[in-house]
Amino acid sequence: MLNSSYVSFTLIFLYCIFFSTLSSSLPVSEPELIAEEVHRKINESISRRKLGFLSCGTGNPIDDCWRCDKNWEKNRKHLADCGIGFGKNAIGGRDGEIYVVTDPGNDDPVNPKPGTLRYAVIQDEPLWIIFNRDMTIQLKEELIMNSFKTLDGRGTSVHIAGGPCITIQYVTNIIIHGLHIHDCKQGGNTYVRDSPEHYGWRTLSDGDGVSIFGGSHVWVDHC
Repeated sequence: MLNSSYVSFTLIFLYCIFFSTLSSSLPVSEPELIAEEVHRKINESISRRKLGFLSCGTGNPIDDCWRCDKNWEKNRKHLADCGIGFGKNAIGGRDGEIYVVTDPGNDDPVNPKPGTLRYAVIQDEPLWIIFNRDMTIQLKEELIMNSFKTLDGRGTSVHIAGGPCITIQYVTNIIIHGLHIHDCKQGGNTYVRDSPEHYGWRTLSDGDGVSIFGGSHVWVDHC
C-alpha cells in the first residue's frame, strides 16, 4: 500500500509537470497520450530509485536525466534533452553560446548593460544563460524575453524578487530552470526594451512570476 507522503509527492509532481511546462496558444494534439507518457516516466524513475539502480536517482525523471552526469556543469545544454510532458520540445538556447550574468544590479529597462540578465534575454540569437554566483535580481520593469533562451540557475542560488518579473509574449523556445521567482510586483506605464532594435510602451503588467501569452515551446521547471 502506498503511504500518504508518496501519494502527495506524486500528485504535486504531476501538477508541476503538467502545468508548469505547458504554454502554447495552439491546442495540443493527443493530450491524454502526453499525460500517460509523463506518468510512466515518473513511475519508472521512482521504481529505479527504490531498487537502487541509480545512485544519483531522485525519483524525478527530469533531474535524473542530467544529475547522473558527473560533468553536468560542462554539459549544461544536455538539459534541453530532459524535458517531458507538454514542454518537452522546448530547446531554449541549446544552439547558441553560453552567456554568463555577472551583474545583478544596474537594471536599465531601455538600455540594459552587458553582463545583466536583461541584456542577455533581449538578444536575437539563441543564448544559454547562466550566473557566475548567487545573486538576487530586483528588476525595475518586467523582463521581456526574446526567443530561444535558457535561464539556467543550476549550481547557484538566483532569486528574481521584489520587482516586476518575467514576461514571455509571442516568443518561442524558452527554458527556465532552477530560479527562485517570488514576491513579484506590477510594473508598466513606461518604455521597456524587448530586442536590441526595439523598445516600446508597456501598460501595467500583472505582477505574476512568469506571465505567458501567445508563447510556444516553453518549459518552466524548478522555479
